[in-house]
Amino acid sequence: MPVDKMILKSKIHDYEVCFIKDCQSLTKYTDQDSCVFIVDENVWRFHKDGCLKEINENFVVILPISEDKKNLESVQMLYDALMEHSAKRNMTVVSIGGGITQDISGFMASSLYRGIKWIYYPTTLLAQADSCIGSKTSLNYKNYKNLIGTFYPPNEIYIYTPFLKTQEDGDYFSGLGEVLKLHLMGTQDNIDNMVSKLPQVIIKNEEVMLETIKNSLAIKRSYMEGDEFDTGRRNLLNYGHCFGHAIESATDFLVPHGQAVVLGMILANRIALNRGLLDSDMEDHLAENLLKPVIKLDIKAL
Repeated sequence: MPVDKMILKSKIHDYEVCFIKDCQSLTKYTDQDSCVFIVDENVWRFHKDGCLKEINENFVVILPISEDKKNLESVQMLYDALMEHSAKRNMTVVSIGGGITQDISGFMASSLYRGIKWIYYPTTLLAQADSCIGSKTSLNYKNYKNLIGTFYPPNEIYIYTPFLKTQEDGDYFSGLGEVLKLHLMGTQDNIDNMVSKLPQVIIKNEEVMLETIKNSLAIKRSYMEGDEFDTGRRNLLNYGHCFGHAIESATDFLVPHGQAVVLGMILANRIALNRGLLDSDMEDHLAENLLKPVIKLDIKAL
């Protein structure tokens, strides 16, 4: 059966996103002595006896996951772990986890021997539908978020939607905020499709989720083409983020990023309405039928 895939062009190296129905693709790496698996600690706990059971635990590096671990110290820990596995220029790293795993392992892969091969299995909605493509790796430094980073895409990306079944609802809805952003930046058909499918997306219908993820990545790719390094059109992907970042800071990050972006889009749309750039019917339609239904915040508690 042919693999369902999407090809992405990059000035660094072209890469592909493969949409898979099982994790058999892991077996081509489990037989390689020069391959190390970097796995999110939560993903390993949930899936080590399931879809990850073919991985030899002796070649697994467990990565503790939290925002305060997205730093150079975690990268140094990976350097040390890989050197214990006799790291060489021709080695392969398989990274399995969400966005923090992607950032830490991607930065490490970009810098070890000035760039080694890495494969990525994103396990969260945000990572599968958005951050897995685009080439960016980011680390925090002291009190500065995403201050350090590189552009270094994986060689291959594998999307396996059953991973989403074990994602906590709070993180899932945070990722959904970025999915909505991408669909709002697509065509009217993308918006209408998202409105009609949103109830199924919310309950994690696997077939609908796969379609939604594919659409999200296709829309993001359309903004990345010709602007891989954020010098022009790709900056439009920051829609909702100006207010979103302010909301995150004002609440001491009690509001998750994706939820803050949803609130940011509502505010941005209201400004567009006041400036005559968006009509009132559309502004109300987007808020009531697309954005507000995914807000899962106890505002009073904030």
